[in-house]
Amino acid sequence: MAKKMDLGALRQQIMELQIDKELKHDLLEVINEKKHYGLVWEDSSEAAWDDMQDQLPVFVEDESKRLDFAPEGSPNHVLIEGDNLNALAALTYAYAGKIDVIYIDPPYNTGNKDFIYNDSFVDKEDGYRHSKWLSFMNRRLKIAKKLLSEKGVIFISIDDNQQAALKLLCDEIFGEENYFANLLWQSTPGSNTGKDVKTVTEYILMYSKQKTMVDINSKPIEDKKKYKFQDKHLAHRGPYITNKLDRRMTGSHYSEALNYPIDMPDGTMLYPGCSSEKQEHWNWRWSKQKVEWGIANDFILFNEKNGKWAVYFKQYLKVDNNDTPIERALPYQNLILEDAMNSARGTKEVMDIFSEKKFDYPKPLSLIVFVLNMVSKSDSTILDFFAGSGTTLHATMQLNSEDGGHRRCILVTNNENNICEKVTYERNKRVINGYTNQKGEEVPGLTHNNLRYYKTEFVPRDQSSSKSRRALMASLVDLLCIKNNIYQEQETFGGKKFKKNVLRYFKDEAGLMLVVLDERVVSIIIPMIAEVATRQNPLKVYVYSDGAYAYEDEFHKVMPVIELCAMPDAFLQALEGGTDILPKQKYSEAMMKEFQQNEALAMQNEEVVKGTLSDDYDYVSKEKEDNVTNDIID
Repeated sequence: MAKKMDLGALRQQIMELQIDKELKHDLLEVINEKKHYGLVWEDSSEAAWDDMQDQLPVFVEDESKRLDFAPEGSPNHVLIEGDNLNALAALTYAYAGKIDVIYIDPPYNTGNKDFIYNDSFVDKEDGYRHSKWLSFMNRRLKIAKKLLSEKGVIFISIDDNQQAALKLLCDEIFGEENYFANLLWQSTPGSNTGKDVKTVTEYILMYSKQKTMVDINSKPIEDKKKYKFQDKHLAHRGPYITNKLDRRMTGSHYSEALNYPIDMPDGTMLYPGCSSEKQEHWNWRWSKQKVEWGIANDFILFNEKNGKWAVYFKQYLKVDNNDTPIERALPYQNLILEDAMNSARGTKEVMDIFSEKKFDYPKPLSLIVFVLNMVSKSDSTILDFFAGSGTTLHATMQLNSEDGGHRRCILVTNNENNICEKVTYERNKRVINGYTNQKGEEVPGLTHNNLRYYKTEFVPRDQSSSKSRRALMASLVDLLCIKNNIYQEQETFGGKKFKKNVLRYFKDEAGLMLVVLDERVVSIIIPMIAEVATRQNPLKVYVYSDGAYAYEDEFHKVMPVIELCAMPDAFLQALEGGTDILPKQKYSEAMMKEFQQNEALAMQNEEVVKGTLSDDYDYVSKEKEDNVTNDIID
């Protein structure tokens, strides 16, 4: 009989091995790995993941594509060009736990070259097709979970090719307890011919970060035609329908207190069940006191036909049965059958915008509006990292136009065959500016929206080097703008012009933001803060430091008018997080030590504070200059 392995002892033996630190870490990970029940696959390497071993993704704005002509207070949407794995990793620097709704339409892995892995299409002949797809989705969904807020919800479109596997994968990542529903969507009409089973549906899996914290919206009543009756209360109560006031009850649902007579207009008495005598198992829906109130307030109708009476109550559209104003709605169901939401409609919508076919199988606008309506609030942040033709942003802007909301949308897509520039961006540019459809009709633009276009780039992943960390911080300024919704950069701060590698200042209707990239100017800028910030309009301040130091003491005097944010807290700690976000760094301990030594030498040769500022920065006095220099330089 085989002896059961002592995993504790095995771990201890591995710890004592004189081997490379990273190899030791990998061995321990294998030992500690949990068994997977229900879904097992061979994890495949992916270039987009491996690339982040020695470089970090950041965003750089393409200002030539900026659309920022909307009225003040309009939402700012973001389109990011790049591999979505890299973009998701970069978004975690500032957006972990901040995304309210995620909708994605990933490749379905049909085998018809709809799926690219390591820069190559995966087809039916690839024996690892399913494993590669699961690895591909696993990495992205793990990061997606980190991006979701505690009340956040994710929707994932899929078909029969991978639905079962995706459900098991999501159960593992998000937890079975956070599964909401598998929305069944009729994507194509049925066929009247043929012997095979015609597949007319696709799926939308719905999960949450924390199901118990999620509030599902109600579905607005669209069939208002059934409210066909009107009375003198139309202005306040709206139209109404009628419902019988009595009903037959069984078992414990019967209540003796609700089986009482009501006076009819002709003086006769009527019991529930339209009887002049009391009958068992019949109740009125309302109490006697409520009926008296209903008669007095015109909520009750008496109907006489062929000498028989019946009692009805009015259900109004705009008020409840207590005459309290309401917005009548229905719960959402997992079956989506509306004709306006089929795939053909999505294709027509894109054709209308471009007057030619630009994208295969775009999701219809009404479907994404339907999905977002289930959970989004008026100020939700929405993410789609398989943006495709850009329907999710279009739907977000459409919803905002309908209810006056201020939802923000972040789109991510690669630029394969120029899809990001020529389809995703161009579609939403036309939606914002307005366009002429295929019928020659002018479609007005959703002009209360701004759009910014970013490209994913990389900086060296050398966290031991202060120079590299400073370069990283400088590269992350664009992400800070996205995070805080503050975009308009100012040329001066406090009347002085600083070099961009020292200080960046942003100001628009959303607020004020100061990014300090060289901590040696902190003492200089503090007196200037009072000139730009107030309690009513505080200044958000990000300060780079070589550690986790936030400069609270230095900013003590101006704390009432600022919100102080330490850069390492925002970014560096995220970069040092687990392998779910970033792979382990390539560099060995020896290389790290060498970097530290080189950096120490470099720091000794850096210019003094005056040299970091632009030429037009004027010190108050030579004495002050000397004091600042002495404070900073050893």
